[in-house]
Amino acid sequence: MRPFDYVEIRVPAKPQYVGVARLTISGLASRIGFTYDDIEDLKIASSEAITNAVQHAYADVNEGEVVVGCALYEDKIEIMVADHGKSFNFEETKQKVGPYHEQQEVEFLREGGLGLYLIETLMDEVKVHHQEGVTVFMTKYVGDEQVEENVETISS
Repeated sequence: MRPFDYVEIRVPAKPQYVGVARLTISGLASRIGFTYDDIEDLKIASSEAITNAVQHAYADVNEGEVVVGCALYEDKIEIMVADHGKSFNFEETKQKVGPYHEQQEVEFLREGGLGLYLIETLMDEVKVHHQEGVTVFMTKYVGDEQVEENVETISS
């Protein structure tokens, strides 16, 4: 049995469907127990990735789709946004994805820079796979325990 539930939607690569994906992600994040602020961060980061795919992935053709996959764990959500338009195995793709480093050129992501900066800032982990299109893999943990559990409390 998998340690997560997986939900995948496919939307046409058109601006009017970005909101559909945002609402889906918002609903899924709410089920796990994310705070309002974290859900807003998830919506902004995923919107940037989806909008990027809509604007740039299929510029030469009038058709295309964006695949948004969400893996729901007890303590985190993993979101994949793929613009290559075909189905993919979640675990396989997760293994192939490489981390984004600020030193790397952001050109491969087909983004002007601000979107990638927002994604990197708002999410806990970001990885990018750029073969057969671009797949952005984003992880957000529920709560702040991954940071705060090692912090000492100082009282005055």
